[in-house]
Amino acid sequence: MIEEGLLSLCMIVKNEEKWLQRCLESVKDAVDEIIIVDTGSTDRTKEIAAEYGAAVYDYEWNDSFADARNFGLDKAKGEWILWLDADEEVEPGDGQHLRDVLSREECYFGRIKVVNYYGTFPVTYDRSHIMNQYRLFRNDPKLRFAGEIHEQLDIEALDLTNKSVLVVPVTLHHYGYLEEAVEEKGKKERNLRLLEKALEAEDHDPWLDYHYASELYRSEKMAEAFERVNLSIGSFLKSQKKPPSLLYKLKYSILMAIGSYEGGWPSIELAIKLYPDYVDLHFYKGIILMSMKKFAEALETFEYCLTLDEDHPAYLTMVGTGSFLAWYYIGSCHELMEDLPKAEEAYRKSLELSDTMEQAREALQKLGVLESAADN
Repeated sequence: MIEEGLLSLCMIVKNEEKWLQRCLESVKDAVDEIIIVDTGSTDRTKEIAAEYGAAVYDYEWNDSFADARNFGLDKAKGEWILWLDADEEVEPGDGQHLRDVLSREECYFGRIKVVNYYGTFPVTYDRSHIMNQYRLFRNDPKLRFAGEIHEQLDIEALDLTNKSVLVVPVTLHHYGYLEEAVEEKGKKERNLRLLEKALEAEDHDPWLDYHYASELYRSEKMAEAFERVNLSIGSFLKSQKKPPSLLYKLKYSILMAIGSYEGGWPSIELAIKLYPDYVDLHFYKGIILMSMKKFAEALETFEYCLTLDEDHPAYLTMVGTGSFLAWYYIGSCHELMEDLPKAEEAYRKSLELSDTMEQAREALQKLGVLESAADN
C-alpha cells in the first residue's frame, strides 16, 4: 500500500561492499525507507544494507536489470521513488532537496544532475560527462523499467501530457565507469554478453544497437562500434524517428578516437542541424576543421562553443567542451596561425579554468612562457 509523503530508495546490488556504505550514507537522512534487491552477493553487501535499516530482498538473477528493478518497485511503499546504483553518491548537503518533490502535487518526475566520471582515481570534475536524468518518480504501478541492460523508465507507457517535471537541485556522482571499477566487476564482458543476447531478437529496440556500440567503444573495438552506431541511427530513421543526440555524440567520439577526422565531414553539419545547441557536436566540428587546416573557421567554432551551455538538460556533455577544452583549442588555432600572444592568452585561460589541463600547461612551456616542474 502506497503511503503519502514518503520517499522510498530502490536499489539493486551484488557484491557492492566497496561502494554501498558511501551511497547510503549520502541519502540516509533524505529517504523514509530503503529497498535493496540483492542478486547474489557473497561479500558484506547485505550486512551493510541492514546496518542502514534497509529491507533486503534476495532475487534470483535472470539476466534482466529491468526485472530486478521492477521487483524492488513492487516492494516500495513511498509515494515517491528514488533510484540509485551502489557506485553513486549524492553531493554532500544536497540530500534533503530530494524531498522537494513530496510537496509538489503537480509533479510526476524529478530530474537531477548526474556526473559520470571517467579515467582513473583520483576523480576530478574535469574528467567527467554530465547529464540530467529522471531519478525521482511517483510510485505508479503503470510506470516500470524496461530493458535487460541499460534499463530506463518506460515513460512512453504513460500519458505525460499533463505530468510535469521538477528540476531538483541535486548532484549525483557516478563512479561506475572509472577504469578500476569496470575492471573489478568485469562490466565490459558482462554488458557485451547481455547485449548480444538481447540483440538476437529481430525486432529489437534500436537503443540496443547504441548501447552495444557504446560497449564496443569502451572496449576499443572502434570499427565495430562505428558500424553499430550507424546501424542504430539508420534504425531510428527507418522508423521515422529523430535519432537521439547520444547517437551522434558517440559516432563522432569514435571518429575522434581513431583520428578519422575526414570521416566526420561534412556529416557533422547535418548532426548540428538536428541539435544546434549541443556543444559537444560543435566542439567535434572544430577539431575536424583544424584537421582540414581551416584554422580561422575552427577558431570561430571553438569560440562559439564558449557561448553554449555545458550543463544543458537535454544532452550528455563532456565537461570542458564549452570551457577549458574550448580555450585550449582556441590557443592551438592561434598558435597555428602564428599569433603567439593570443595563443598564450587562451592557453592561460584554459589552465585557469582547469588546473589539471596538462595540454595547456605543456603548450605554455613549449612557448617558453611557463617553467616546467623539472625546472623548479
